[in-house]
Amino acid sequence: MGAEALTVEVAFALPSKQRIVALRVPEGTTARQAVALADLPTLFPDVPGETFAQAPLGIFGKALREPDTHLLRDGDRVEVYRPLAIDPKAARLERAKRQASDPKR
Repeated sequence: MGAEALTVEVAFALPSKQRIVALRVPEGTTARQAVALADLPTLFPDVPGETFAQAPLGIFGKALREPDTHLLRDGDRVEVYRPLAIDPKAARLERAKRQASDPKR
């Protein structure tokens, strides 16, 4: 057993609750595997479990293109991103429509 253990964190947040789970994982662990090891469905029972299995992931705010194959390094913080409640482009379009129809302008 020559593999080194890495210390990593897995972070997930809702508007009302945030958690960072510290883990010791073997070298060669992927970002997606670390999320599974963090057992977030237990900490967030109101969030469907598949959210964590399929969510986009990032490391320190930088989105990962391939979280299923991205190997972690010691000290990495894996961030689990929530699905957007509304598409940002749609939200901007709605704001623009409201402003254009505002009689105060």
